Amino acid sequence: MTEGDTFSFRFYFQTLTGLLSSPRRFFANLPVKVGYPRSLGFLLVSSLFFTGASLTHIQGQRFLMASILFVNAAAMPLIAAGVGFMITTMTFRRHDGFERFFAVYALSAGVTLLVAWIPLFLWISEPWKWLLTGIGLVKGCGLRWFQALLVIGFSILVLILFFWSLGPLIQHVKGVSG
Repeated sequence: MTEGDTFSFRFYFQTLTGLLSSPRRFFANLPVKVGYPRSLGFLLVSSLFFTGASLTHIQGQRFLMASILFVNAAAMPLIAAGVGFMITTMTFRRHDGFERFFAVYALSAGVTLLVAWIPLFLWISEPWKWLLTGIGLVKGCGLRWFQALLVIGFSILVLILFFWSLGPLIQHVKGVSG
């Protein structure tokens, strides 16, 4: 494995410092081949922190809640990156590869997860995550601001519609098992 393929806590804290101090410069200097292990490692460490910190204000069924919180924190950036990548590919005919795209989503989400566990901080962390994602799409993936806004807007819409459409299925499963 090359250095770009391995995750380390040094990479974690350098990334955290870069994203918090100057996200535009950080994403502009993001390597073309950032490596899935680094992006995924950053996201998983932040997801573990988010899960542990969230448990400080959750009562009962802690293992179940921890599992749900962790899977949500780790999987949603992957899903959002996939949706955003599909929208970018279909709308703008760009085929730059998923690795860098995933890195932008994973690193943006990973930073914001560090404060997302605080009750009511969702109103700050979620817009901040999408702002960082937009900056990453522009500076790291070469989209124009208008294109990045369209990708983010359509991604949010598709994700909302997808999870909204799962409602009847969940109700059915709950009715069958309950």
